Amino acid sequence: MFFCPYALAGKQPVYLWRFNLVFTQKEKMGNLNITDVVKHLIIINILVFLGTNLMGEPEGDGLLYLINNANPENFNDLGRLRFAVFYPTSPFFQSYQVVTYMFMHGNLTHIFFNMYALYMFGTAVESVWGPKRFLFYYLFTGFGALALQMIVQYLELNYFGGHPAGANVPMLGASGAVFGILAAYGMQFPNSVVSLLLPPVSLKAKYFVLIYAAIEIGLGLSPFQTGVAHFAHVGGALFGFLLIVYWRKRGERLY
Repeated sequence: MFFCPYALAGKQPVYLWRFNLVFTQKEKMGNLNITDVVKHLIIINILVFLGTNLMGEPEGDGLLYLINNANPENFNDLGRLRFAVFYPTSPFFQSYQVVTYMFMHGNLTHIFFNMYALYMFGTAVESVWGPKRFLFYYLFTGFGALALQMIVQYLELNYFGGHPAGANVPMLGASGAVFGILAAYGMQFPNSVVSLLLPPVSLKAKYFVLIYAAIEIGLGLSPFQTGVAHFAHVGGALFGFLLIVYWRKRGERLY
């Protein structure tokens, strides 16, 4: 899930997160221990979260002012949000942000659910793909998530009446890459069962991924839940799906 402070045209900034599905996965694979890349990704995310929180961040009217009055001279006032990613036309945009944004999180709930999903599904995928392919896939879907979100934001700003200050709203979170992992799990283990605690239902992984992607597209097109980059979620899953299809057409073994 992406975490976006949203504060435009006089609105107060609101920190929104949404990943209220708590799940387990049942697959005849034995008890899998956490794999190396998944473990190191979780450690890096936790360290970045703790380290950047020491930098602080603007809140309330301070963040609102920076978004609506963006100026390169105010860049340091962003605190830890300097490592989130901004739209390329924003004075706050820096090239390194395309990497650092996917290791940033908004709060404890945000990082917990993302890392929980990474552990639950990423361990299974890495165990059959190996560390190098898994790490490449994870980063690829993180960049893909950003690419689709930027395309959507470009259309909003230039053709659908988006507020110009929207370019100055930071975006952060590992959710795009995590959605890529969900897509990989659904394609690698399509008949495994994902059990949700909220709501209390169980369904096959292939249906879970399709339904969740459809929900994200619907929410992305709706005027509700502003502050969540739904198309970044879709982008992570879409780019992951395309990469797996490409690998399979090349005849590469994914097991």
